[in-house]
Amino acid sequence: MKSDFLFELGTEELPPKALLSLSRAFTKSILEGFIAQGLAFEDSTSYAAPRRLAIYIKGLDDRTPDSDIVAWGPPARVAFDGAGAPTKAAEAFAKKNKIALSDLSAKIENDGQQDKLCMRHTEPGKDSAELFGLVINSCLSSLPIPKRMRWGSSRDEFVRPVQWAVLIFGDQVCEETILGIKSGNISQGHRFHGPGDILIKSPKSYEKQLRSAKVVAQFDERKQIIQEGVSSLAKSIKGEAVIDESLLNEVAALNEWPVPLLGQFEKTFLSVPAEALISSMKEHQKYFHVINSKEELLPAFITVANIVSKDPKQVIAGNERVIRPRLADAAFFYENDAKQSLERRREALKKVVFQDKLGSVFDKTARVAAAAEALSNFTAADPSLARRAAELSKSDLVSDMVGEFADLQGIMGRYYALNDGEDHQVAEAQLEQYLPRFSGDQVPSTEVGTTLALADKLDTLVGIFSIGQQPSGSRDPFALRRASLGVLRIIIERRIDLDLNKAILIAASQFGLKGETLETIRLQVLTYILDRFKSWYKEEGLKAEVFLSVASLNLSNPLDIDARVKAISAFSKLPEAQDLAAANKRVTNLLSKQLKDRQPSEIDLALLEDGSEKGLASAIEALSVVSKPLIEKRDYDAVLKNLATLRDPVDAFFNDVMVMSDDRAVRENRLSLLHSLRRLCINVADIAQMAASK
Repeated sequence: MKSDFLFELGTEELPPKALLSLSRAFTKSILEGFIAQGLAFEDSTSYAAPRRLAIYIKGLDDRTPDSDIVAWGPPARVAFDGAGAPTKAAEAFAKKNKIALSDLSAKIENDGQQDKLCMRHTEPGKDSAELFGLVINSCLSSLPIPKRMRWGSSRDEFVRPVQWAVLIFGDQVCEETILGIKSGNISQGHRFHGPGDILIKSPKSYEKQLRSAKVVAQFDERKQIIQEGVSSLAKSIKGEAVIDESLLNEVAALNEWPVPLLGQFEKTFLSVPAEALISSMKEHQKYFHVINSKEELLPAFITVANIVSKDPKQVIAGNERVIRPRLADAAFFYENDAKQSLERRREALKKVVFQDKLGSVFDKTARVAAAAEALSNFTAADPSLARRAAELSKSDLVSDMVGEFADLQGIMGRYYALNDGEDHQVAEAQLEQYLPRFSGDQVPSTEVGTTLALADKLDTLVGIFSIGQQPSGSRDPFALRRASLGVLRIIIERRIDLDLNKAILIAASQFGLKGETLETIRLQVLTYILDRFKSWYKEEGLKAEVFLSVASLNLSNPLDIDARVKAISAFSKLPEAQDLAAANKRVTNLLSKQLKDRQPSEIDLALLEDGSEKGLASAIEALSVVSKPLIEKRDYDAVLKNLATLRDPVDAFFNDVMVMSDDRAVRENRLSLLHSLRRLCINVADIAQMAASK
């Protein structure tokens, strides 16, 4: 038998930024708890609103399945003495399993190796309702809540005080103590529009009853209502609403009955950088902004109310009164900041600590400026502009605007640099120094911005490693993983031919690292950055052995590494690839065993006896000549396509030739031939690594 299940936990307003993740963890934990008990179900629906977490499960089993219990006892030879009488071991088994001693002889079975005492019985399942309290309380205690709170005199803890709990199974109202509250069938509607207590008739009627009480219980449905309403209002003024997913989630978590409303602000505020106005509306008021067809900000905003007002104009007017001083503050900050140049602000950075052992932010800009000037040799940037951009790169951190809106760092630096009359590339670099900020974000588009972004990230990496504060486990306070991926993406996407060893040494020279310390830090940072390739290529769907085949060559130029990986990935799909990889693995194992650390002599063509070895030698020589200019051009695709033609000569060689000839000179010559083959096959990557997938 199956019945529908409903559990709702009513609380004070839950944290809006955490509601969605909390709901997902809540649903997952409840379902896994029932599955662990052996209960099956047909489907489930999750509910999450500002004052509730709930789950509806359709067709949950009424009982857990019966369990067949098998209890093995001591071997028969131990359980009975020579006269067939039960021993103490048998008596203990009988007592534990509540078996009469006289029945023991009928409880002997063979376990596949020997006869043993064995007790079999079927343990009946439990009513599902008996498990609800256990599963629910276990779920709530395991939710990922960083900081729990207590309320009243209760010792129970949760993210917010619990006010009610609904627990219904089929037509049965279940009473369980959940976080100090006895569950029942009484819920609550909208805080202002709701009728007070709502008697939930059944799990299936829950969603409809809440809707009647002005609560849209499903999170995704509220998101859709907000998105459609906001978009429609923007179109009404011939604009387009910019709907940020994180803001949409937050607003959906703040409202039980969302009502989008359109407001206006004075056009004079549009003289302030749009990003500052947007940040003020988004961060402080949770408003959506509106743009025109040219992507210019319009003097309008869309707010989402949690009530249906009889006079919405009053609600809109109230929001317009609230946003006006916020925008006025942004305008004041901008006008005030513009009075002082980034150059003059730089002095204030001496009082801002970057890291105790690495000095101030001013010190960092000085290091980055020197590194950026040196790196410009590789990025085609103007060295003087790269240095200038780096010197000014953190000055906006001490501006009033960034002090109020931290997310505007770099953005305001760009505006202030333009206001100061700095070169356009210097201004753009103030913004681009932070790129890419996250996975999928764009990389810098200008040479100066590219140079500054690289220098800044490398300075942080080398500096933090030099004081022994590199990431461990999930702890990465200086975001070195992101910085490393940023370095790789910039080099590859901007097509910069730069060896990381050189780049790291340029950054390290600003810290005065020398000798053994310098070598240790260089190797640590190099290894750390290149390790990011593993996750990069994994996300791109490349097989692990593809990257490993290139990584085994210990290269340090990201652009070169990426070209080889892409070429090997394409090569691995050719029909000849696996045969060549397997043959190369065989060659590698043979050479490591026979040659060990010694170098073989040159191939003596006079000692080539068999036609197959002569054919292989000829093919290797021809490909060596052809491959050299292709490798210099990094045309690895062509190198590998040519390499594929070796399959037949290699197969013929191993089929027809005995490498370990009794004649020492012939044997050594054949090993030299295989060594030449091996050298040719690792021109692009160690293709022997590809044999691992076969």
